[in-house]
Amino acid sequence: MKFLPIGIFLLLTCQFAAFSQRGAKIKIACIGASITSGARLKDPAKQSYPAQLQTKLGEGYQVDNYGEGGCTMLRKGNKPYWNTSQYKAALAANPDIVTIDLGGNDSKLINRIHMDEYKKDCHDMIQSFAALPSHPRIILLLPVVSFVTDTTGIWDPVIVNRIIPLLKEVAYENNREVCNVHSLLIDKPALMPDKIHPELEGTTLIAKSLYEIISAKRDTAYNIFDEINYPKKYSSFHGYKCADFTFNNRNCKIAQPKKAAKGHPWIWRARFWGHEPQTDIALLERGFHIVYCDVAELLGNKECIDTWNNFYDIVHHAGLSKKAVLEGMSRGAVYVFNWAAVNPDKVACVYVDNPLLNINVWTEEMLKLPDGKNDMFEAFKKDYNLTTPEQVRRFNGGPMQSIKEIVKGKYPILILCADEDEAVSPVENTLLFEQKVKELNGDITVIHKPGFKHHPHSLPDPTPIVDFITKAINGK
Repeated sequence: MKFLPIGIFLLLTCQFAAFSQRGAKIKIACIGASITSGARLKDPAKQSYPAQLQTKLGEGYQVDNYGEGGCTMLRKGNKPYWNTSQYKAALAANPDIVTIDLGGNDSKLINRIHMDEYKKDCHDMIQSFAALPSHPRIILLLPVVSFVTDTTGIWDPVIVNRIIPLLKEVAYENNREVCNVHSLLIDKPALMPDKIHPELEGTTLIAKSLYEIISAKRDTAYNIFDEINYPKKYSSFHGYKCADFTFNNRNCKIAQPKKAAKGHPWIWRARFWGHEPQTDIALLERGFHIVYCDVAELLGNKECIDTWNNFYDIVHHAGLSKKAVLEGMSRGAVYVFNWAAVNPDKVACVYVDNPLLNINVWTEEMLKLPDGKNDMFEAFKKDYNLTTPEQVRRFNGGPMQSIKEIVKGKYPILILCADEDEAVSPVENTLLFEQKVKELNGDITVIHKPGFKHHPHSLPDPTPIVDFITKAINGK
C-alpha cells in the first residue's frame, strides 16, 4: 500500500477542514410566541418571519422556528416559555444567533402582577443561551404593537411604558442587540386584522428588519470610545451605550451600536438630541453611530461651522467614515446645509424634517414682532452681527442662498414635509428649495405628510427614511 507524502496529506487535510468550515451553516434560533410561530398566516412554514428570514439569508443559514403561541417571558406567567419543549429544543440546537420575541403576552392583565420579575427573567433567558458552547449572538425584539382595546388583554400601553423600557435596560446591561419591530406596524393597523397578529405583509416587514441587522457586515473590534480622548460619562440611549463629553465648551454625545458596521457609517444629528429618535435607533441597529455636537443657538454661522469642522476632525480621526449622514429637524436644517455647503466632500446624504430653509421669509415675520419677543430671532441677529432691519433683510447666509454649493456635493437629499406645517411654510421652504435643486439637476426626494402640522417630526415607522440612508451608504 502506498501512502501520500506527509506534506500533501497535511495540505489535503487542511483544505478539507477549510471546506467543511465554509460549508457549515450559521444556525439561527427564533424564540417567541404566536407571532413567531406564524399564527393566522395561511402558510406559516413559508410566511412566518423566521421562514421569510431563511429565504432572505439563503443557503448559508439555517433558520429554525421555535415559536409557541401564548407564551410569556415571565416564569410566573400564565404560559411560561421556560416550560416548553421548544425552549429545550432551541438550547439543544446550540445556535449561532438567537432572536427573542417574548413580551406581548406578558402585558396581559393576568401576567402584569409579576411585571417586577420581567427584567430578571429576561436577563436569565439571555444568559441561558449565552452560556451555550456556541456563545451565540443574541437579538432582542421589542414586542409587536397591539391595537387591542380590551385592557385585560395584550395591551399596548403596558408594552410601551413597561415592557419596552425593561427590554432596553436588559439590552444595555447585557450588551445585546435590539430590533425595534414595535415601530414597524404602529401606523399599519390594516395589516393586523385581529389587532394582535400581523398578516403576510407585516411579517415581511419584520423579516426585512432582522435580515438587515443580521446580514450587515460588522467590525466587532472597533470601539470609538477608546479613540475619543476626552473625559466621558456613559448612559443608555434606548439600550445603546452613549458617551457624553465636552469639546470646546460644547456638549457632545456619541451613541455606539452594539457591533459597528463595516466602514463605520454615522449619522450627525444637528439639533434636538433624542427627539423622535426612531430613525436614529433603527440605524444603531444596523451598525451606525449617532453623533451630536451642541451648537445651539448659533444657527449655522461661522462659529458654528468652525466648531463642527473641528468636531468632525475628532470623530473622523477616531475612526468614523469620511462622509457623514446629516440629520436636521426644523431649524436644524440650517445647521446641516450651511455645513454641507462648505464641506461637500464630507457628506454621504442629507435628511431634513419640516425644515427651515428660507431664513429671509422667517425674518420678515420676526421683524413684525416687538423687539425681544422671539429668543431665536434675537440669537440670530447676534450670531450674524445684524443690528438693523435693513441688514436683516439683506441676509444672504442660509440654505436657500447656498443651493449651488449644495448641489455641487452630488449627495442625495431627503426632505420629510408636513403639508399643513403651521410653523415653517412648505411652499416657501421645502417646495421652493426642491424646485431650485431640481433646476440644477440635484438629487432630492420629498416625502409628503398630508394633514400633518410641524409636530410630530419623523414617521412612526422610519423605514422609508432608513432605506434612503442605507441606500446612500451602501448603494442599494
